[in-house]
Amino acid sequence: MIDAMPVLPSPAPGLRIEGLSRRLGERTLLADLNLAVAPGECLALLGPSGCGKTTTLRLLAGLDAASAGRILLDGRDITQQSAGERRVAMVFQSYALYPHLSVADNLALGLRIRGMAPKEREGRIAAVLELLQLGELRLRRPAQLSGGQRQRVALARALLRQPRLVLLDEPMSNLDAQLREELRPELRRLLCGGDQPVVYVTHDQQEAMGMADRIAVLRDGALQQVGSARELYERPANRFVAAFLGRPAINLLPAQGQRQLGLRPEHLQPVLHGGIAARLQRREWWGNQQLLWLETAQGDLRMLVAADQSLPEQLQLGWRPEHELWFDSHSGERLAAP
Repeated sequence: MIDAMPVLPSPAPGLRIEGLSRRLGERTLLADLNLAVAPGECLALLGPSGCGKTTTLRLLAGLDAASAGRILLDGRDITQQSAGERRVAMVFQSYALYPHLSVADNLALGLRIRGMAPKEREGRIAAVLELLQLGELRLRRPAQLSGGQRQRVALARALLRQPRLVLLDEPMSNLDAQLREELRPELRRLLCGGDQPVVYVTHDQQEAMGMADRIAVLRDGALQQVGSARELYERPANRFVAAFLGRPAINLLPAQGQRQLGLRPEHLQPVLHGGIAARLQRREWWGNQQLLWLETAQGDLRMLVAADQSLPEQLQLGWRPEHELWFDSHSGERLAAP
């Protein structure tokens, strides 16, 4: 009797980043990054300039070499593969379109270089033009397109590669605020929920919260926290995450011994007695809300209230205990409520 062949485990789908680091001389650009992104999931890398998010993207794309760690894509180690071997598509901040070529020719160029047969090339281009609602623009040149249309062409070019991983580096930073808001759900519809993981780099928290299933916050090359937008907002791992997420920014009251108290502006409210004495300095209108700047003995605080709420110049501020966020005054780590 012949023994049955052993059943081998199937490769883990999606992207895994294990202990990924990048050093440049004595400078550490990225330190021991560990992340996983499932197929169809969009993970945003969020943080200020110099935090390591673009470095991470370059390492994933094969445009830079890791100093340590490895990158697994669908169970295969691609850390040492060249950019051309990885089947990774990258959409840059600049559209990088050839100005003298039409939309169709911009899309065809890469497929022609890879030797794809004309019939297959034309069929694939027609499909992606229809998907991105660019069919009527196929003969136009980039200068004849709006910013949003050019960004869709850049995305179409990336999707034509049928990538196993999609990387986006600040793809909407060149667009005005209204166009970004209009394009965001369209980008999410096209990219998320498919077969490939998506890594989206941005410094705009609103964009990260609108696009991503989860957000990874980076600071000085180190991962601070990863989770849903709600998790990061309501349960930040440390003072940096609490301050970076949320507009208007969180109020941080002076340290009380080893602790510092954080309060979101929308959680402050006027009370009749027992609160912090405050004086109204100025207000900003935010549509159906108003942001009040208040002077107190513990520093300036911000409070967000309804636009039609009328408050005196002198008032007292209070809040509910469950809205308190406590941080270690030295390490900045979030603490349990006292």
